[in-house]
Amino acid sequence: MSEIEVMVAGPLTTVQDRGRPGWSHIGVPPSGAMDPPAYERGNLLVGNEPGAASLEATMIGPRLRFRAPALVALTGAVSRGAFEVGAGEVLDVGHCHDGVRAYVSIRGGIDVEPVLGSRSTDLMSALGPSPLKDGDLIPIGPEPPNAPREVDPPPPPVDEPVLRVLLGPRDDWFEPSALEALAGPWQVGLSSNRIGVRLQGPPLERARHDELLSEGLVTGALQVPTSGQPILLLNDHPTTGGYPVIAVVRESDLAQAGQLGPGATVQFALA
Repeated sequence: MSEIEVMVAGPLTTVQDRGRPGWSHIGVPPSGAMDPPAYERGNLLVGNEPGAASLEATMIGPRLRFRAPALVALTGAVSRGAFEVGAGEVLDVGHCHDGVRAYVSIRGGIDVEPVLGSRSTDLMSALGPSPLKDGDLIPIGPEPPNAPREVDPPPPPVDEPVLRVLLGPRDDWFEPSALEALAGPWQVGLSSNRIGVRLQGPPLERARHDELLSEGLVTGALQVPTSGQPILLLNDHPTTGGYPVIAVVRESDLAQAGQLGPGATVQFALA
C-alpha cells in the first residue's frame, strides 16, 4: 500500500465518495461529493472503480508529497485532467477558481475504513475520516483493473446559475409575494459550508407564524428560518428540521449549488 503525505491540508480538505444515502431514518445525512459530475470525471480519468474515494478541497487545495508514483486527476474548481506524479514529488493544488470545490482523484482511490458503506467525511454527524490535517498520511488502495479513460471536458462554469426548484412542501406557509421573490437573485453568505448555503436577499414573508413540528429534510431543500433568509441544504444537512421548506432544488442542479462560494449570486426558477 502506498501513502501520500499531507504537507499543507488547506482550509477544508475531506475524503468523499458517493456518500451514504438511505440512513436518514437514524439521523445520518447522505454526505458525499458536493459536485458529483466533477468527482466522477476524476475517477474515470484515472481508471478507478465507480465510487472510489477522492479528496474534496474547499477554496484552497492541499499540498501533497507522493511516496510512490501515481496517476492523479484534478477536476472541479481546479481542472488539469490526468497526469503522472513521481515518487517524492509534491503536488500543490492551489486556489480554486472555477467554483469553490476541487477534486483530487488518485488511481487506486483513498483507502480509509468505510463507515455505513461509505468513506465520506460527514461534518454534521462526524462520521468517516476527519478532515485532513498537516502531517497526515493518506493510504492509497491497490491498482484497479480498469484503464484510464478519456472524457469530454466539463461545460464552462456559469457566473450566476439558475437552479430549478419544485415548490413545497410548505409553500402555503408563505405570502404570494415570497413566492415571487424566491426567484432572486440571492447572494451567498460567508457562513456557507457543506451543510448548507446561506442566502442573503429580501426576506421571504410568511403567511403563517405558528410552530412547525420537525419533519424530514432532503438535500436541496430551501428551508426558511424566522429571519426570512433561506438556507439551501446540501450534502451534510440535518435530516429533520422545524422551519418550513418553501421549495426543493432539482437533484440534477445540485452540482452547481455545490460550487457556490461566498459572494456568488444565484437565482431560482420554477421547474
